[in-house]
Parts: sequence; structure tokens; C-alpha cells
Amino acid sequence: MCRNITELRGLEPAANDNEIEAAARQYVRKVSGITHPTARTREAFEKAVREIAHITEHLLEDLPERRQPPKTVPPLRRPEVQARISAREAGGASSATTTSGAQAAS
Repeated sequence: MCRNITELRGLEPAANDNEIEAAARQYVRKVSGITHPTARTREAFEKAVREIAHITEHLLEDLPERRQPPKTVPPLRRPEVQARISAREAGGASSATTTSGAQAAS
């Protein structure tokens, strides 16, 4: 198994759509060898992600409950990853504010 794809079965609370989509995206990246789709590959890449996420949702629904939770926490549930995502999102907003503020001061 690819070490970057997190086990989703048995999570409490259950895996959400973002976690399933992230796992599907990582799988498609690994299998296709494409980390950043180009204009030529984007449609096929995104279609594969959608289909694999859809099948993964069905798989997780159909499997019996696990006796023990997975050994690792999905990245999207880790505080340090959430902090990075929040900083990235805030950084995009603050750079726009800083740029417009600098222009106003000129």
C-alpha cells in the first residue's frame, strides 16, 4: 500500500467527503505518475478522482466495522495540517490586503 494514503475505515467520526477525496486524489497521483495535472490531463485526472472517491464511499459503507481504529490519524484531522491550511488561506487574503494597503499609502 502507498504509505501516503491514509486508512479511512474505522475512523471515529467516519471519514468525511474531504478525506475520501484526498485519498482518491493521492491514489490517482500515485497510479498515474501525475502530481500536477496539465490542461491535457486535467479532465481525465479529475474524472478518475471523482470515480475513485465514489467507489471508496460505497466500499466504506459496505465493509463491516473495524474492531480497532486505524493506527494513524488522517492528515486533514491533524492540528498541524489544519494550522498549515488555515495559514495558507489567511496568507492569500492578507497578501491581497497588504498589497491594496501599500497602494493606498503610496
